[in-house]
Amino acid sequence: MKVIAINSLNKLIEAAKDNDRLSQQKLYARFSPKMLAVCRYYLKDVQQAEDVMIAGFLKCFLKINTFYSNGSFEGWLRQIMVRECIDFLRVKKNSFNHSNIDDFQVEDSNETIDLLSEQNIEVIQQCIDNLPAACKLFFTLYVIEEYKHKEIAEMLDISIGTSKKQLSIVKVKIKEQLKNNPKFKTL
Repeated sequence: MKVIAINSLNKLIEAAKDNDRLSQQKLYARFSPKMLAVCRYYLKDVQQAEDVMIAGFLKCFLKINTFYSNGSFEGWLRQIMVRECIDFLRVKKNSFNHSNIDDFQVEDSNETIDLLSEQNIEVIQQCIDNLPAACKLFFTLYVIEEYKHKEIAEMLDISIGTSKKQLSIVKVKIKEQLKNNPKFKTL
């Protein structure tokens, strides 16, 4: 049954390459929920995330002839969405705040934390949503999308050291938010 699904996806992609609007619509319907979730990692506002996702699909359909079936279509599409989110953040002038890392101090704690409790997951998500756009971008690229610092540096046209520094700042900001949140439970 999985072979049929792969074959039907390949047929949709090939038809979309021939500008078949119905096939493009079917690809959009199939992948838009996942791609909206990707855009929401980067953008807090749902309307902005939807706008970026639509722009990403437009770019996908304009460049679909560059996709070759030797890789994952979903992975290819996801890369387009990530880059569209980064471009959107650049245009919106959410410039990257390259603060001096020495201004932040991390206090080590020996407390054990139950990160997987439902309450803690909600608090952590809230902390991530409260991050400034640039911080959220670094967090999402490194932790969620699992890009390496070298890849992030290339995407954002910054140095690898700046990428590492920004991730350190993000960790401090999240840790501070968790420390000051009475709903966050430690064991």
